[in-house]
Amino acid sequence: MSERAARKEKANVVWSGSWVAERLGVELVGNGAPGGDRELRELLGLALRRNPKRAHLLVSNVLGKHVPQSPSVVYGAGFELGLRVRELLGEALARRSVVLGYAETATGLGHAVADGLGVARYLHSTRRPVEGVARAGGFEESHSHATSHLLLPENPALFGAGGEGERAGEPLVLVDDEFSTGNTVLNTIRALHELYPRDRYVIVALVDMRSPADRGRLTEFAAEIGARVDLVARGTGTVRLPDGVLEKGQALVTAHERAAEASEGGDGAGAAAGAGSSPGREADSPCTRVELRWPAGVPDGGRHGFTPAHRATLESALPAMAARIADALGSDARRVLILGFEELMYAPLRLGTALEDHTDAEVRYSTTTRSPVLAVDDPGYAIRSRLVFPAHDNPADGPGDRFAYNVAGAGFDAVVVVVDSAADTPELHAPGGLLAELAAHTAHVLLAVVPSYVPPYAPSPAPERQEPPMLPEPLRGPAFSSYAPDDVGWLLQDLSDTELEAPTEEREEAIQSGGAHYAESLPVEYQPSAEYQDLFKAALDLSAARIARAVGTVTETVLAERSPRPVLVSLARAGTPVGVLMRRWAQHRHGLDLPHYAVSIVRGRGIDANALRWLAAHHNPADVVFVDGWTGKGAITRELSAALARFEGFDPEIAVLADPGGCVRTYGTREDFLIPSACLNSTVSGLISRTVLRSDLVGPHDFHGAKFYRELADADVSGHFLDTVAANFDEVVDAVDAEVKELLAADRAPTWDGWAAVERISEEYGIHDVNLVKPGVGETTRVLLRRVPWKILAKRGAGADLEHIRLLAEQRGVPVEEVDELPYTCVGLIHPKYTRGATGADGKAVASQ
Repeated sequence: MSERAARKEKANVVWSGSWVAERLGVELVGNGAPGGDRELRELLGLALRRNPKRAHLLVSNVLGKHVPQSPSVVYGAGFELGLRVRELLGEALARRSVVLGYAETATGLGHAVADGLGVARYLHSTRRPVEGVARAGGFEESHSHATSHLLLPENPALFGAGGEGERAGEPLVLVDDEFSTGNTVLNTIRALHELYPRDRYVIVALVDMRSPADRGRLTEFAAEIGARVDLVARGTGTVRLPDGVLEKGQALVTAHERAAEASEGGDGAGAAAGAGSSPGREADSPCTRVELRWPAGVPDGGRHGFTPAHRATLESALPAMAARIADALGSDARRVLILGFEELMYAPLRLGTALEDHTDAEVRYSTTTRSPVLAVDDPGYAIRSRLVFPAHDNPADGPGDRFAYNVAGAGFDAVVVVVDSAADTPELHAPGGLLAELAAHTAHVLLAVVPSYVPPYAPSPAPERQEPPMLPEPLRGPAFSSYAPDDVGWLLQDLSDTELEAPTEEREEAIQSGGAHYAESLPVEYQPSAEYQDLFKAALDLSAARIARAVGTVTETVLAERSPRPVLVSLARAGTPVGVLMRRWAQHRHGLDLPHYAVSIVRGRGIDANALRWLAAHHNPADVVFVDGWTGKGAITRELSAALARFEGFDPEIAVLADPGGCVRTYGTREDFLIPSACLNSTVSGLISRTVLRSDLVGPHDFHGAKFYRELADADVSGHFLDTVAANFDEVVDAVDAEVKELLAADRAPTWDGWAAVERISEEYGIHDVNLVKPGVGETTRVLLRRVPWKILAKRGAGADLEHIRLLAEQRGVPVEEVDELPYTCVGLIHPKYTRGATGADGKAVASQ
């Protein structure tokens, strides 16, 4: 649909504020810009509430509180505001900022704004006191039905318990859904500024609806406290209220409540306006409980604080949790509501955004609320229906009614209720409780419970600013890996005593079904036959000089272009032997003792954020050079670039030994040849496994994990591989110097020819998933060692570089198909839509029909 057609369609839709506007004379007026009135009405509708201080309610269409909306729209609205704040503050101040969201309505919005900043710490106010957690402050909300806001950070230093000068450089970003009079936000700043003064505040809201008289107060207030106060809003306008609107609104609410009470046989609670529900009716269908497997150590929200490390862990766990919800929903649900719970807005919102990627169903998101609002079943009114049910979280202020709006009568096939464990009480499941009320309006009710995070102790104020927990020093051989201690420091945690291996066929089925991520388990280590070991040794003897030349070329290019004393950071584990060889070249040729570390990066989940934090604390990030073995289609190259966008100072450009895919500028060669370290697994990589990222093993302050296979020491050839290549360094010096001189003058811009070829092969062979196409000798070898291969494409006429490929393929029963015009020496195809029944229990491929 064109933009013009979309606007015309919207113009024909009744505005969800017209009912109130016509009866009370309330007007929403835009900021005077062309289309300002229309854009404001797209953002907001109007409703009425019984409140002695304000009759009308601005109902946001993008907040996800009262009006079910696409999770990606809701999250995107907050995230975009966060990006604007980040641009306003600049990278350095954004990194030091703290974001504060307001309960209950803006807890999720504030969290999304913090995500948009990308590097900020987050806290939201709460109306739930938590025993043992000291208050860092509090404030009142003058117009609300529930006023007291508590601030309960686990770490008091979040608000700057250190020196005043240190706090001054930490902006406070305050987020609410609307900025109407400004009283609440200004009261908050005033209260916090007395305790923790700073020199910069940013106010963020979806809409700025202050009157002209209120607008001047912000400037006066900033001068009063001696700080800069900025405002960032998505929409701007004013609410015009006629005289006597409060009294007229209260009378209108009273009249409609009486009419509803009479029509429902005297029950004023009314389950759903216009929806024909019966209060207290028991569920027609049982509730299905979904086990999320929420990541250990990650808070359910920002009540006690939420850090960038928490964010990284949650992001990595979201796809698997969404997959579990999708499985529980089944294929019949075409319209699904994710229903959050009062202050618990962010967790269900992010589950909703992840679910949108896992289902073809239409997904919507909203939450329950304490706020009582009149429901009128009219298209010109923002709250069409309401469900009323008892509070189910043992609130400190006693029992009372709670509400879910625009759920009844909305045609949802399924509702996924997301609550924290404090709210998973008998009242939730009782007749007349939330689950029973929902069951009257949908065929399927699911319940997902997020563990309520409670700080393990009540901390006392720290005299100085508290940094994140101290990370351990790198692991080194011989305690971890068979490499010498100076060869590499592993920024990993040792999981050697944990059972992580699963049969290749089981892993493949779980990965392709969406039930598991490849980094959550390890393949059983392939132990090659004597014939294959002999093939490795012969291949190493033939290619050692060729590898030494590529090592020298990439190292000299890095020294010339990137840094005279680079910090080598290899991507574990394929990049690690290359990093060790680059370090040895620099030492042999130039007498340089370069630091070298290995870190984990996981496709789809990013790089280890804690490892980056350790590197930034010990080295200049500008000196860090990321190293890998080779490029295939460039997936990890793209993953690294995207992951580093959130971290200041690191250069995302990767250096590789071989770049047959044309994905990088810094390489030793672009030829696709056999690098013998690709022939084996841990036994050529210091006896270290692939890296592991699983929420029950890797907490928010942990490095990713890996295993040290000490028991394979007799088969270890890691040192032999390094020594054999390094023995050729002197022989290739002249060739390296000539090649580097030529490369430094050449156009080495990435062509991404490999990615284009992979996309073409994926479609030609009916796979339709580029992740199942593994180009190049190294990646094809990995397919045969770790995955369930379907077939191998070999470039016609390829010789010795493919001898080990042909041997492995023969042993696993995998057909090798020779093809012309292949940009790689070979390409491995993982079996598409794998099940053990499709290939046989032995994992051998079935030839295509």
